[in-house]
Amino acid sequence: MEFTTQLSVDTELQTEVILSDYKLAVESREDSYIGRKEVFMGKAKFGIFGDGKEIPQIAMAKVFRNGDFRSGYYRDQTFMMAIGELTSREFFAQLYAHTDLEAEPASGGRLMNGHFATRSLDEKGNWKSLVNMKNSSADISCTAGQIPRLLGLGYASKLYRDNPELHAFTEFSNKGNEVAFGTIGNASTSEGAFFEMINAAGVLQVPMVLAVWDDEYGISVPNKYHTTKSSISKALAGFQRNEDGKGIEIFQVKGWDYMQLCSTFREAERIAREEHVPVLVHVVEVTQPQGHSTSGSHERYKSTERLDWEREYDCVKKMREWILSEGMANDNELDAIEEEAKNAAKTARNQAWKAYLGSVKREVNEVLKIINILAAKSQYKNQLNHLANTLRETVSPNKLDAERAAKRSLRWVAREDLQEKQLLVNWIKEKQSQRYDEYSSHMYSESEHSALKVPPVNPVYSNEFEMVDGREVLNAAFDDIFRRNPLVFAMGEDVGKIGDVNQGMAGLQDKYGELRITDTGIRETSIMGQGIGAALRGLRPIAEIQYLDYIYYCIQVLTDDLACLHYRTKGGQKAPVIIRTRGHRLEGVWHSGSPMSMILGSLRGIYLLVPRNMTQAAGFYNTMLDSDDTAIIIESLNGYRLKEKLPENIGDIRVPLGQPEVLKEGQDVTVVTYGSMCRIVMEAAKHLSDFGIDAEVIDVQTLAPFDLNNDILKSLKKTNRIVFADEDVPGGATAYMLQQVLEGQGGYRYLDSKPLTISSKEHRPAYGSDGDYYSKPNSEEVFEKIYELMSETDPQRYPSLY
Repeated sequence: MEFTTQLSVDTELQTEVILSDYKLAVESREDSYIGRKEVFMGKAKFGIFGDGKEIPQIAMAKVFRNGDFRSGYYRDQTFMMAIGELTSREFFAQLYAHTDLEAEPASGGRLMNGHFATRSLDEKGNWKSLVNMKNSSADISCTAGQIPRLLGLGYASKLYRDNPELHAFTEFSNKGNEVAFGTIGNASTSEGAFFEMINAAGVLQVPMVLAVWDDEYGISVPNKYHTTKSSISKALAGFQRNEDGKGIEIFQVKGWDYMQLCSTFREAERIAREEHVPVLVHVVEVTQPQGHSTSGSHERYKSTERLDWEREYDCVKKMREWILSEGMANDNELDAIEEEAKNAAKTARNQAWKAYLGSVKREVNEVLKIINILAAKSQYKNQLNHLANTLRETVSPNKLDAERAAKRSLRWVAREDLQEKQLLVNWIKEKQSQRYDEYSSHMYSESEHSALKVPPVNPVYSNEFEMVDGREVLNAAFDDIFRRNPLVFAMGEDVGKIGDVNQGMAGLQDKYGELRITDTGIRETSIMGQGIGAALRGLRPIAEIQYLDYIYYCIQVLTDDLACLHYRTKGGQKAPVIIRTRGHRLEGVWHSGSPMSMILGSLRGIYLLVPRNMTQAAGFYNTMLDSDDTAIIIESLNGYRLKEKLPENIGDIRVPLGQPEVLKEGQDVTVVTYGSMCRIVMEAAKHLSDFGIDAEVIDVQTLAPFDLNNDILKSLKKTNRIVFADEDVPGGATAYMLQQVLEGQGGYRYLDSKPLTISSKEHRPAYGSDGDYYSKPNSEEVFEKIYELMSETDPQRYPSLY
């Protein structure tokens, strides 16, 4: 073992700075040790810490500038402290799940410890000046889940530098001078998202520095089972840039060598910032003193020799030895620094716990006071006093303890005529509103820019309107979008040169350039990450998934990152990506799926828009680009060559979210559907009318949000019968719509017949026209099921068909 000792090569690394870095490392280490004890004492539920990685993170923080972005994982506490975006007190507040944003600004207590985020938005949901702050995108727990968005954070700098139209947006970028910094554990580099992103970064040449903290294990599994050659830098050697072509730069450095770490990260940052080249820094010989987390012990799977080596090569210990060897301080001076750092950590812990417990005890005392008042007058005095004593004797109470006592007390006095009972009712109702804000708010935007607040604008047609293919309507809409908003760009497979597989963007790359309409490789996960990262930096990406079926390839990054981003930061960050895709009614197993129930179940937080034609789709694109929400827009595959009127005001159309449209009025039965099924249901309704059945057909237009004004209920009150039809599997989106109307809107009260759902078969669609016909609902099936519904009511007028 040899230290890098050339102190004179860097005038910034003077003794005072080095000793300050050492103190920070010790304080962060102490935070980890105390945090582990807090979990074992029952003050916190779970702990995962960054001990063993303090010195590399301090070195990386030295080159992190205002405007830069981090996309890391839950072991980066020292880095966040080093850039000034985390205090020890905030660290403990997150461990205790303190819901006060002043105490825990990263997530408002919604995420377990080690999940870091800066607040890109002000309290009104407006962007702050990102170039004047150090930025951290919000962490997620999923291994390698932070990596796709890292690509987009770096890609944004490429666009801000290379597109002169974006130079005016100085609140988001200084002409692309920002670097995206990422961190990942060695074991997580085995994930497909990592390899996909590395490849895309090399192709795109984005300014990115990705540090791999390599402690040679993934929980209990050593590197030899994780990585080819047991080394990610060796495995990626073919990506190394050289005279044969562009690629990524790769460095390897020891995690205990402070000077070499500083020198390596400085060079990595220079290459990324100046040359716009992605850099991988493989930090080896990293230790993990406390093991993976509080849920296990690394003594179970590491040999005695390995544990001895980790104690010897602990980075904080090594830094102390180096400082002593260089004569920058003596043992007594370092002991004093360590004692000061440890006391700071303990003080922060005490302050954070006192603040958290104080907020809970205020609620406990409020409830105790009300229960005591009730007990003095209630015949159930003993029961109430028992509840009060149980609450009073709880050593470390939570909010739920106070609320549980309040609600159980209310049960006892519910039948008593006590005026004081209202005190308890009022307290519970007040806390319900508070709990919503603390735990359930900000699923979607709550700002003035919410998509729900965009006013509708209907299409306008001239007396001599032109009938064109649906793709031409969409093309005209995109042309207008790109003309008026330089922040918008589109990317995806076949989007650029040929203008997408259905020609919705035909000719637009020639008009607006490759930076605005961009082809990508076949890599759905990193396409979505590219969109998320760019949107976090103020851009407005339209990220395309070529066919709806392909959304499975990126569902993890959508559900674990994008869908919950606004929620998990309690309104602190937003990434208004528009996910463009197409689906339904095409033939074959893999191009005609309708995974709506999967999307509805896993992507809450992303609006789901299902236009029946391209005019509606154009209106949705305009609406979403006027908002700060994210959405999936599913264009109907068989609508691109169907004729539509071309509106005069294509760029002004705004289709409102959550407002169904009545396509045909009727008196006998309400049929609720969306997307391509609208045409099939309308055809069936025409044939039903020939036999005296007057169906009212409703296009929901958006599944999320769903019918915000209960318009479907109004129809049901008139017809007293309802049918839900779509192309999803049985029990899928039709069941979702049924639940929304019959349960959510109370529609069950107005039924004269059983509710009916019409869906696809359980299997995927078979190939060919016959396969489509017999796999998905068709006009004849819709006709017959509605006819039989009416036959049950009036068999003489509608005799059974079979």
